[in-house]
Amino acid sequence: MKNLEKDQLETLLSIMGSTPSFKIAHFTDSGEEMLEMLSDYCSAHDYKYQINCTEKLFYEKVADDYKEKEHTKVVNFPLQRRSYMIQAQEYNFIFVTIDIEESFRKDFLQRVHKIVRSAGSLILFIPKKGYVERDNWLATLEESLYVSTSVIDDMFEHYDIIISRKMHGWGD
Repeated sequence: MKNLEKDQLETLLSIMGSTPSFKIAHFTDSGEEMLEMLSDYCSAHDYKYQINCTEKLFYEKVADDYKEKEHTKVVNFPLQRRSYMIQAQEYNFIFVTIDIEESFRKDFLQRVHKIVRSAGSLILFIPKKGYVERDNWLATLEESLYVSTSVIDDMFEHYDIIISRKMHGWGD
């Protein structure tokens, strides 16, 4: 993941508000700077933050850095696992900063759907590749029971942001 503009990321994080006890999961394979910012943000707001490292080498690289952080947990999390549910945890926000192959997107979104709380948000960072890539994501989100989808295409230099919600009772 390319570095993000810190002030823009802080603006994006402000959509979460300051409601206590939020849980955030993050699917990632790189980007230590973003992990640090999210971890600090969660600590400051008393949120729980689970970093799902989808690459074992990245997990080994960052696991020790967050061992002592009370609000942050690092998990070695292969994308191909059958279920994404761990100890019946549901999350208010899911950040996705990994590149997901088009052939696996629907499976990924269906697995993630089970761990998002009702009305929770999925926040996808997709590399700026043009409208075709973005439109493919939007169609797959709709097919996978995500609604209220918005695109932010002018916040970051290298990424478009897609924010979509799991609505109460849809697909449960």
